[in-house]
Amino acid sequence: MDALSREILSLLQEDGRMSATDLANRVGLSLSSCHRRLKDLEQSGAIERYRAVVSPEAVGLHFEAILFVTLGRTDLETIAAFEAAVTAVPNIVDAQRLFGEIDYMLRVLTRDLAAYQVLYDTALGGLPGVQRLTSTMVMKRFGPIGTVPIP
Repeated sequence: MDALSREILSLLQEDGRMSATDLANRVGLSLSSCHRRLKDLEQSGAIERYRAVVSPEAVGLHFEAILFVTLGRTDLETIAAFEAAVTAVPNIVDAQRLFGEIDYMLRVLTRDLAAYQVLYDTALGGLPGVQRLTSTMVMKRFGPIGTVPIP
């Protein structure tokens, strides 16, 4: 990947709705060359998708928790069942498998603490293979969330 493609990626991370014309002007390419590069970046998987970043508060999700999960077993069947169950819970907005003592970290959004407790009691506690759950509340989000540093 050359410097021009990296610049295109960087600009699109900041404004995914930027028109191809504006993008071409910003990076100094013709419109057709810019279109070709965009298609190449999409087909190579460098651009996975385009999406809007929605404010949780704007849609009534005012409570955020990070949930640390330790599984009782880490065989492939248990891992597959756990991961499939996690993807079926819409309030889990980010999930990461970890190395170390803790097996997973989940980011969970709900309307409020009471809604989180209901979700915890009805869905999270019953996820396949779970040995231990530890929650912590998020005090504040800041910084460039969701961007990838492009050298």
